[in-house]
Amino acid sequence: MSLNFSIEELVIVSFILDEEDNIINARRKHQTRIRMWVHPSLLQRKTEGEYYTLYIYKIKLIKFLLLCFLLSGFLATGNSYKTIAFSYHLGHSTVQNIVIEVCTAINEILMLEFIPTPSREKWLQIANDMWRMWNFPNCLGALDGKHVINTPSNSGSLYFNYKKTFSIVLLALLDANYKFIAVDIGSYGKNSDGGILANSAFGKGLNNKTLNIPESYPLPGTNILTPYVILRDEAFLLKTYMMRPDACVDDDEKRIFNYRLCRARRLVECAFGILSQTFRVYCRRLIADPQNLTSIILTICILHNIIRNTRIINTESNVGNVNNRNNNMQNLRRQEGNAQREAFETRGVFKDFFNSV
Repeated sequence: MSLNFSIEELVIVSFILDEEDNIINARRKHQTRIRMWVHPSLLQRKTEGEYYTLYIYKIKLIKFLLLCFLLSGFLATGNSYKTIAFSYHLGHSTVQNIVIEVCTAINEILMLEFIPTPSREKWLQIANDMWRMWNFPNCLGALDGKHVINTPSNSGSLYFNYKKTFSIVLLALLDANYKFIAVDIGSYGKNSDGGILANSAFGKGLNNKTLNIPESYPLPGTNILTPYVILRDEAFLLKTYMMRPDACVDDDEKRIFNYRLCRARRLVECAFGILSQTFRVYCRRLIADPQNLTSIILTICILHNIIRNTRIINTESNVGNVNNRNNNMQNLRRQEGNAQREAFETRGVFKDFFNSV
C-alpha cells in the first residue's frame, strides 16, 4: 500500500517538525545545570555579611550594661521613669520603653527555666522540703495573693478593689525556700478572691488535675492515705487540696493544728516581704498600663527566683514582713462560703496527726 502525499501536505509536515525541534532546543537552552547547592558568597555571611560586620547592628557590652542599669534602677530603687531619665540624660519615654522591652525579653527567655511547670518528681521534692524545713507533711507549698496598687488610665471600675484603690492581683505559690512555684498575674482588683483563683490558669489546673500533682500518700508514721495539700489563709475556701486554719478554735487540738499550719504558711508572707525589700518598686504607687505592669511583676518574680538560688535560707529568721506599711501590696480579703465534707475530713486527719506527734 503506497502513500501518496501532495506537495502542500509534505511542506506542512516538515514545517511542524521544524517547529517542534526549535521548541525543544529553546527549552534546553533555558535549562541551567545546578553546579553547587550553596554559593560560596553565602558561606561567608557571618564573616563578610553586612549584618555581622556593621556596628549599627551590634549591641556592645557597654550598651547591654546600660540597659541592665536602667532596669535595676527602676526595679531595685523604685525611682520613677522621669528620675531615671534625668540621671542618665535620656528621654522619659525612652527609659519607659527600655524597661518594658527588657522585661519582656527576660520573661520570654527565662520564664520556663526559673518558673517551670513542676513535674511529679519536683512536687515530691517540694513536699519533702516542706516536711524537713517547716514540719508540715504532704504539703506542696503555700499560696497567697496580693493586690499591687496601680493607677491605670481609662480602666473604669475593673481594677477598683474593696479597699477603694486600683490594683491588679499577684497570686503566687511558693516552696520551702521562698521561691515561686507558680504565679498568676493580672486579675482585676474588683474580682472576688475565690474567683481570682478559680479563673487563674493554676486554679483551673488544680481543679482539672493537670498539674502532675502526686496521688495521695500516707502521712509519716501512719497508714492513712492523705492527699497532698497547699496551705493558705482565710482568704480562700477549704478544699481537699487546700488547707486553711480552723476558724472555730475551741480546744487545744485545733490550736495546735492552726499553729503548725500558720507557721508553715508564714513562708509566703516572708517571701513577699523579701520581694518588697529587694525590689523597692513595690514601695510606690505604680503608674503603668495593666499589660506592662503584668510584665514588670513577672520579671520581678523571675529575678527573685534567680537571687534565691544563690542565697542560703534561714527558715526561722525574720527575713521579711509583707505587712510593712512602706510597701505597696495589700492582702486579699477573706472569702465566705461552705466547704465540702471531704475537705473537713482531710483537715481532721492533719489535726489528729499533729496532736499525735
